[in-house]
Amino acid sequence: MRIAQVAPLTEAVPPKLYGGTERVVHWLTEELVALGNDVTLFASGDSQTSAKLDAIWPRALRLDGSVRDPNALHMVLLEHVRRKCDDEEFDFLHFHLDYYPFSLFSRQPTPYVTTLHGRLDLPEHQPVFTTFATVPVISISNAQRRPVPQANWVRTIHHGLPENLLTPRPVTPGYLAVLGRIAPEKGVDRAIKIAIRCGIPLKIAAKVDRADQEYYDEIIRPLMDHPLVEYIGEIGDHEKSDFLSGALALLLPLDWPEPFGLVMIEAMACGTPVIAYNRGSVPEIIDDGLTGFIVEDEISAVGVVKRLSELDRGAIRKQFEKRFTARRMALDYLAAYRGLTEIAEPRIKLVSSAE
Repeated sequence: MRIAQVAPLTEAVPPKLYGGTERVVHWLTEELVALGNDVTLFASGDSQTSAKLDAIWPRALRLDGSVRDPNALHMVLLEHVRRKCDDEEFDFLHFHLDYYPFSLFSRQPTPYVTTLHGRLDLPEHQPVFTTFATVPVISISNAQRRPVPQANWVRTIHHGLPENLLTPRPVTPGYLAVLGRIAPEKGVDRAIKIAIRCGIPLKIAAKVDRADQEYYDEIIRPLMDHPLVEYIGEIGDHEKSDFLSGALALLLPLDWPEPFGLVMIEAMACGTPVIAYNRGSVPEIIDDGLTGFIVEDEISAVGVVKRLSELDRGAIRKQFEKRFTARRMALDYLAAYRGLTEIAEPRIKLVSSAE
């Protein structure tokens, strides 16, 4: 198939460090190319891909201090893709830009879908999905769908990682871990309290966004002074295997309906159990008692730490290979593309005959 993958311009594909959506787009694109598809990636010019790269801006917007209105460039991106469709370059369009493509691309014949990567539980989302109730969308978890049942859900496709991107290391685990981003909804303060109550060291490998600086300064920074807590900072993929393999468990005491949570499958890839609060997608990703423990609060999290020795780290890795590889993700998307193409064929023929 001739497939367009349309990524946000915010980060490069793949991102240099943090950036969940762009990482998923990269893994999906590489797998689609490996499966023999003709793929064009619309992304920032500093992206790296085995697909054809089509860039309307030379650099990831987060790194470009000259850009103060990223929405302007995303509007240009969408029109650029639409004009490419006029030249009949693609069999299918796959967007990763939330609801931005809905209006424009519902008015053209090329089959398309949008994967929704973020939260959908805000009041302003209701009129969007009511207005565009026929636009095909893919969820990254069943839990993500709950706030907007009126959306035209095609299917749920869980994220996947390249099978050998992260692998177990032959080390003896000796600490609890936090990975990703320090933000109120991620519950890093609760993770610190859990580790201290257990008397186990906690290592935090995470970034602090500007929007979360106040939370870090007022809540997290004072807790860092405890001798059991070590703040490492943001790490890249090349460091994650060692970091996660050395952890007794990854702590994820969430305080929001996490749509997916890549860190859970990153831990699973390393054979590391996950202790996560029962929020959002957690029950879909974690097999309780096999790949980790699903808990309700701080007390129950402390209680299951004592049970980590019951879990087989080799079995955790096997479950990752079964459920969460990038190849499985790509095959699921190809099935969705084909299904939507079959549905769109009568409309495409009608438009062609009218012309």
